[in-house]
Amino acid sequence: MSRKAVITQKEIVDAAFRITQAEGFDKITSRGLAQEAGCSTQPIFRIYENMEALKKDVYDQAASFYESYTRRNKGDSTTPFVNLGMAYIGFAREHPHLFRLLFLTDNLAGKRSMYDLVNGTQEAVSREAQRAKEAGCADPNGLFMRMWIFIHGAACMAVTGDYDLGEEESRSMLTTCYEDFAG
Repeated sequence: MSRKAVITQKEIVDAAFRITQAEGFDKITSRGLAQEAGCSTQPIFRIYENMEALKKDVYDQAASFYESYTRRNKGDSTTPFVNLGMAYIGFAREHPHLFRLLFLTDNLAGKRSMYDLVNGTQEAVSREAQRAKEAGCADPNGLFMRMWIFIHGAACMAVTGDYDLGEEESRSMLTTCYEDFAG
């Protein structure tokens, strides 16, 4: 008699990530996850004590996915913070459920700050602040805060379907905001 295949924690997290990406983390059930992972519910409960522990692992995978997304979507604007904003808004549009998990979920153990997620390992915010400083901005951190309020608002509108600006309009608006805020 052959042994049953053993499902790994990574396979469970990958399955939960796929469900989260398609429908949102709140749509994960043990049965649905088992079906997506191709196993029974038993290995899920053996590996994870509760859904919060699973959610943390899915969150970590989503954070890595976001960082990969921003690396691939660097943009070509020479105006500081515009490429960063375009990638953030684009992520919200293309991956609304992951955006919600990363940037709109509270009370999650191990959750990183929005700044830490956006800055990432490439220190994107720090790099853009330096570019703004080199362009003559006296307060690049204050400028980032003003820009980020606008960028995050646009991204939230994208998640809810209320943001209907195209890429060129968005880029133009972010450039204008930078120019107005850098004043």
